[in-house]
Amino acid sequence: MDLRDTLLVSVFGMRAQSTRMRVIAENMANADSVAQTPDADPYRRQTVSFKNTLDRVTGIDAVRVSKIDEDKSPFGERFDPGHPAANAAGYVRTPNVNTLVETMDMREAQRSYEANLQVVDASRSMIMKTIDLLRS
Repeated sequence: MDLRDTLLVSVFGMRAQSTRMRVIAENMANADSVAQTPDADPYRRQTVSFKNTLDRVTGIDAVRVSKIDEDKSPFGERFDPGHPAANAAGYVRTPNVNTLVETMDMREAQRSYEANLQVVDASRSMIMKTIDLLRS
């Protein structure tokens, strides 16, 4: 694997983590949303799955987003009998989003993105030093 391939692997990683951060941001933005009617579902948390694939153009193994799925865990409930989405018992179903979990996932995605960015910076620096040596 040469430096160009190293750069590409890191770029694929950054792209995958960027998608993951976008999905987490959507989850957090909808954490307090509820359905408009008692029989409707509130926002359902999304999850990102990755897969390792061979990029046929470059010939390298790259991480990609495999799928974005819905989290099938149960919805929460909040007692609010005056809400239009309250059921007969006075409970409103809330999204299955835990902002603490989302914050930790975001931190992990951010660190992975930054690690890939550091690899890009190091590779770029090595390429520039090699070019400088060849000029001498």
